[in-house]
Amino acid sequence: MLTLNGVTRVYNGWWKKPALHRVNLQLCPGQIVALLGENGAGKTTLMKLAAGLIRPSQGEVLLDGVPVTWRQKDRLAYASSEHTFFGDLSAEGHAKLYAQLFPRFREKRFRMLMDYFSLPVRRAAGGLSTGMKNQLEMALALCKGAQYILMDEPFAGSDIFNRQDFYKLLAGLLEEDEHLLLSTHLVDEVRPILNRAVVLREGELLADADADALDALDDSLSGWMHKLYGHPAGRAAQFLQERGGEEG
Repeated sequence: MLTLNGVTRVYNGWWKKPALHRVNLQLCPGQIVALLGENGAGKTTLMKLAAGLIRPSQGEVLLDGVPVTWRQKDRLAYASSEHTFFGDLSAEGHAKLYAQLFPRFREKRFRMLMDYFSLPVRRAAGGLSTGMKNQLEMALALCKGAQYILMDEPFAGSDIFNRQDFYKLLAGLLEEDEHLLLSTHLVDEVRPILNRAVVLREGELLADADADALDALDDSLSGWMHKLYGHPAGRAAQFLQERGGEEG
């Protein structure tokens, strides 16, 4: 189990408001969980804390009761739209490197994903299109052999066809001992594959809905978030209508 106990993170600088404030969260294997929230809600900070890339200012991040450090790198995988791969190395080169670094690297799964996405395995990663870079980033995270896979806005720059393909793939690809935490603004697109949704607001945990709670919603996932945030869904239409009346 990956656990955040009372986690707070404050970045250095004049802006002292915590990026994350006293967050408690438990993530179990076998789930696909969406991490949701507006820009600046603390999603990326939570992801990096969970992956052990940064340390909490207060509280603790535990993996099966042990503080997360570089020693658990085999059990944690992190993917980001900023990309963590080496630009001058090909997909094939990454596969060889990962096989050396991570004993549980899933080479068969990696080859399958390369074929599925029709990715050129010998071209330098830096020369790929944005969509292909995203696919390689996600494939490496999924094939590292990690138990907890953390993806921060992995679909940025990907077209709807690539995204839909990936959603379908995820639903059947992950095994019972694997957990996926997925940060995204494409809330309604990912809803069909989710077991749980966690919502942040201004660095604090606003809501945590399991599969039963999600199934019981009488609204879309984005509509539910509008209500949680107190943000009227028809605000733009109302504004345009009022402006039109003024100009008339």
